[in-house]
Amino acid sequence: MTTRTKYKYNTLSPLGTKIRALRLAKGYTYKKVAELTNSSRSYMWEFENKEPPCPSADKIAKIAAALGVTIDYLLDTSDNMQVEDAIDAAFFRKYRSMDSTTKDKIRQLISVMCL
Repeated sequence: MTTRTKYKYNTLSPLGTKIRALRLAKGYTYKKVAELTNSSRSYMWEFENKEPPCPSADKIAKIAAALGVTIDYLLDTSDNMQVEDAIDAAFFRKYRSMDSTTKDKIRQLISVMCL
C-alpha cells in the first residue's frame, strides 16, 4: 500500500495569498516571478495553489526580494504587518547597504521632490 500526500487546491495559504496579491499588483506572471527567483513556473504556481506550500528559506528570500517586500512580511500570519511597511523595510535594508555616494544622491533626490 502506498501513501499519497493529499493537497488542497484552490485554498490559498496566508503565504500563497500574499505572494499572489503582490505578484498581481506588480503585473507579474508566474513566469516572470519564476525568472526573477530562479524557479520554475510550476513551482511558483504551487506556492499560490497548493496547501501546504513547502518552501526553503532561500526561496522565500528570493521571492520576497523579487516582490519588493521582506521575508517577515511573507511569513507573518497575524495580519499585523501591512504591505506598505514591508516595502519600506525592504527599501531601507537596501539603502543601508549602499555606498555613501549613492545614499547622498538619494537624499538629494528626496530633498528636491519634497520641496
